Amino acid sequence: MIEPQAHGTQPTPRESDERLSERPETGAPASTPRQDDLFEGLGPAIDADFTTARRIELDETSWIEHVPGWLRASGRLFDELMATAPWEQRHRYMWSKRVIEPRLTAEYRDVAGAPQQLLRSAADTLSCHYGVAYRYLWLNLYRTHRDSTSWHGDPIGKVQQTSTVPVLSLGATRRFLIKPTEGGKSLSLTVASGDLVVMGGRSQRDWRHSVPKQATPTGPRISVNFAPRLYP
Repeated sequence: MIEPQAHGTQPTPRESDERLSERPETGAPASTPRQDDLFEGLGPAIDADFTTARRIELDETSWIEHVPGWLRASGRLFDELMATAPWEQRHRYMWSKRVIEPRLTAEYRDVAGAPQQLLRSAADTLSCHYGVAYRYLWLNLYRTHRDSTSWHGDPIGKVQQTSTVPVLSLGATRRFLIKPTEGGKSLSLTVASGDLVVMGGRSQRDWRHSVPKQATPTGPRISVNFAPRLYP
């Protein structure tokens, strides 16, 4: 286990892209009570050996890996990101209509500038394990069970034939779905706080993934997406 050191200093938040985003008038979302995990009192630690990893071959060239409990005592990072990440309410155009995205987002264009030492430690561990220099962080905040992400492939799939994309989950347990781009049956993973999901091979080109809405009420969830750099 890798146990991080004290946190660094808070960087100046980046300017909002006025074409795509607007800051919520109320600022960061209010803190929501959560249930601590069993190891919260031991403090955060990263499983650098990936001892619980389970890889699923999606097809001959694509795979997905689920690593339960990769980050111990993940609630501390969740609380800090809820309170300090530069959350934005973004919009996008669908069929020439401007719509609000059903989630909040934040980003750190260089992980070296992230105020949480634990994020830097996570990026270093992932870079060492997967052989990819992860520098850029993209965060999604699903405030309730009504927030979601529709079927999509990540931007890296537009510029690389193959890629390895880790996603760290914090907070409430949600379903993570992935299905072939051309259609077909989806694979469902139940992802809890501290779990890592990694999509590899051609999964960003030949497969689509989503976090769907659900009927059962739940608390907020944050996903931390790691990439080599910011892709257009």
